[in-house]
Amino acid sequence: MHGENQDRGPGRSPAAQLDGVQFPAWRDTLVRTAEENGATVDVINLFKSLPRGKYESAEEVLRDFAEAARRMAIGGTPEDDGVNRDRRNLGRDMVEGAPPGHTRHP
Repeated sequence: MHGENQDRGPGRSPAAQLDGVQFPAWRDTLVRTAEENGATVDVINLFKSLPRGKYESAEEVLRDFAEAARRMAIGGTPEDDGVNRDRRNLGRDMVEGAPPGHTRHP
């Protein structure tokens, strides 16, 4: 029974999926490795959300996990709900485009 818990553990850990991967590796290879290892859907989607197509080392992948998680949280693409959200001027438009007397600084 103890061994069964150990077998399921790697499927829950994104970092554990990198064990045994030959680098450099393509993102698709990382996704396929996670799938073959029986990783959870969330772990597989994390790998699919990695920002780079090719990784030179496991350390590069580990550094990009935060960005991948951010992409997963916002959906990854602007087309998810049909609205293009330009976040470059967040706050500025609220101040500059507000009616007179209704401006406030973010």
